[in-house]
Order: sequence, then C-alpha cells, then structure tokens
Amino acid sequence: MAQATGLRLPHASSAKRADRMLAVLKSVNARGAVSLADLARELQVSAATLRRDLADMEDQGLLIRTHGGARPQAMHDEVPVHLRDLEAREAKHRIALRAAELIPSGPYAVALTGGTTTAEIAKALSRRTQLTIITNALTIALELAARPTTKVILTGGMVRSTSFEAVGVLAENTFKAVNVGTAILGVDGISAVGGATTHDEVEARTNNAMVEHAQRVMVVADGSKVGRITFAQMAETRQVDLLITDTTADSAALDNLRAAGITVHLVEPRR
Repeated sequence: MAQATGLRLPHASSAKRADRMLAVLKSVNARGAVSLADLARELQVSAATLRRDLADMEDQGLLIRTHGGARPQAMHDEVPVHLRDLEAREAKHRIALRAAELIPSGPYAVALTGGTTTAEIAKALSRRTQLTIITNALTIALELAARPTTKVILTGGMVRSTSFEAVGVLAENTFKAVNVGTAILGVDGISAVGGATTHDEVEARTNNAMVEHAQRVMVVADGSKVGRITFAQMAETRQVDLLITDTTADSAALDNLRAAGITVHLVEPRR
C-alpha cells in the first residue's frame, strides 16, 4: 500500500460512504485495475458518486485514478489502519472484551502491537488501575495517555504510515529492555503452519522482540484471519499460548491450532 494516512471524509461523512470506499480499495488491490463502470455496477452507485470517491482516495494516496477507472498505488494486500476499523467491527469489540477479561487484576504489564483489535483492547483496559501498557502503536498510546490510572510506555522507531506503528531497532530495543506478563498481537494471519504473521517484515521483527520478552502471548484476530498465512512471521506457533477469535473462523484451522497446543477462545458476534 502507498503512503496512506487514513481515510478522511471531510463533509458528508458517513459509515455508508466509508464502507463503499473500503470496497473500492479492496476491489482495486485485488484485481490490479478496475473500470468505473464495473465498480458502479458492483456497488450499485452512480458513476458521479464514484468519481468523487476516487478523487478523495487518490488525494490520500490510496489509489491512482485512470481514464475510466482506478488502479492500485502498489500491489499489496495491506489495508491502512483507519480503513481496517470498518471490518468486522462487532467481532473485534467482543474479542477485545474477552481479552481484557483474561488480564489479571493488580499490578501487571501488557504489551500491545498496533491494529484495530488491539486498539479496542486498549479501550477495554483503559479504566483498569495498576496496569502498565508498553506499545509501539501511536494510536494506542494516544488512546491511553490521558488516562491517569494507566502507565503508558511508547517505543521509539520509524513510524509506518499504513499501521501507525513504530518499527525498527529503537522499538525492538525497548521491548528487549522490559518483561511483560502478556504480549497481545494483532495479526494479518494465524495458522498452525505459519504461526502469527503480518504483511511487513520489519514490523514482524519488531513484534517478535515483544514476544521474546513476554511470559504469555495472546493473539487476537477476527475469523477472517484464522488459517491465513501472510508474508512475515512475528511469532512461531509454539510461542503462542492462546487465540481469541470469533465463531466465523474456519473450524479445521481452529482444530489444527488446538492440536498445536494453543488455547482457543471463541466469541459470538452480535447478529
């Protein structure tokens, strides 16, 4: 994905328009190039509406408009973090609540990677006392920084534009300098064969430093991520202690993860 800074809806901001833009982005990235006519037919909106959407998305570096359509900035599966907020909202919320329930009371240290599900966990933990949160995610640090009951440690590092995570040696050294009770990983894929994976190798290496210095590793992922393997491994299967996902996850993939020794917690998204 190109240098995306997140989806801005400057005037007629609406979940419906944001959902449509997400659908456009996924279609363009999956197919390489899409015509305006095809998009209008698939999304059942007018060509004029789509032209406005495509213009806004091009301004934000999410795609490139062409004569009669659009093509991706780069052939990449990663969706910018602000657009990921639109996917599986209810499942992520319920996964976050379950994850928060599994964090012990009293003084405790939790490490959080970036991601929309881990951001939900941060919100769920925000009223807890005596917690220390170590994170390389700017969004999570900002969410918790104003909470006087929570101690927040933000790593240094180079900030990735698609995930707002600090990565690289500075971030890795921060994680290596602390010991945490639970490391909570947001992932792009989790499987018995591939372990916990993400799209970016530098991000994966940074998150692995978090894993290496945690007493327990928890993966949080909506059902679409289960059984999926993406480019870079952040944790081997043997390093993952538990997975929290929802009931839409592939049952065979879940069985394989259980057989590999991972405890699986399932939540039921509200219908």
